Amino acid sequence: MHYLITGGAGFIGSHLAEGLLREGHTVTAIDDLCTGAIQNIQNLKSRRGFYYVIESIFNRPLLAELIDDHDAIFHLAASVGVRLIVESPVRTIETNVRGTEIVLELANKKKKKVLIASTSEVYGKSMQIPFGEDDDLVMGGTQKGRWSYACSKAIDEFLALAYWKEKKLPVVIVRLFNTVGPRQTGRYGMVLPNFVRAALAGEPLTVFGDGTQSRCFCHVNDTAGALAQLIEHPQAVGQIFNVGSAEEISIRELAMLVKAMTGSASPIEYIPYEEAYEEGFEDMHRRVPDISRIRNLLNFEPSHDIRQIVKCVISYFDAQVEERSLIATPALAVA
Repeated sequence: MHYLITGGAGFIGSHLAEGLLREGHTVTAIDDLCTGAIQNIQNLKSRRGFYYVIESIFNRPLLAELIDDHDAIFHLAASVGVRLIVESPVRTIETNVRGTEIVLELANKKKKKVLIASTSEVYGKSMQIPFGEDDDLVMGGTQKGRWSYACSKAIDEFLALAYWKEKKLPVVIVRLFNTVGPRQTGRYGMVLPNFVRAALAGEPLTVFGDGTQSRCFCHVNDTAGALAQLIEHPQAVGQIFNVGSAEEISIRELAMLVKAMTGSASPIEYIPYEEAYEEGFEDMHRRVPDISRIRNLLNFEPSHDIRQIVKCVISYFDAQVEERSLIATPALAVA
């Protein structure tokens, strides 16, 4: 298969490309590097069957040509990260909604299968744990900018399912639950890389709120593997799938685990949401997926527990520090 990945130089996109290449597929990544990074695909540039285009998916003529030339599309391009959402709500909404609209419209011309990456954020303030794909979505008020991302991704889902029902475009929707691992940046508020970086640097680990809010973290290789299987499975078409781990941990416990596994003496500091983001900021207290649907279809089970995930991220940051150290150390002259 020849796959197109929008957002292919992003954290998840680059790991997905790597996995697809290992399986013998060819891959083209398109990314405008707004939140992705060329370093993420640096090791793929020399790989046979990998191609990349540094351009926006809003370049319709180019995207139309790419979609025509590929068998299926992974649509991962989106504005992500709570900090980016709060600071740039217009960009968030336009990128997510317009970008998905363009991809679906162009894919529909040749009926190319599209996998849409959605998010656990769409469950909003629901208290029905674990979250099931058919559950109601409980959003906050429109005056709370924090919910614009969730609403924009929910619209993406409605639009994709409309294309399937009305125009018979084959689509698959995945709701990702806190995907983490090597190459993820903390630049836009992702908690685990921020904790690990701070712990290794001896800086305070910053916890927003009281730290009792909980999340379920899934290793990026498990997520990428699930996406690769779902796009090929005929029974996945027209369906929504939670993709994540059901192992729950509070943010306070995560901070303590990172401290213990790095041997760091860094303090843990608690900052109110209002200071971290904006006045009236609302968070999801628990975010736990029901993964029975993807388990029943693919026998999916996450292969990494939280300690293994934290270890992977620590090793990645350690390697980054060592690499920067080697670059900064001048070679000794030989007489």
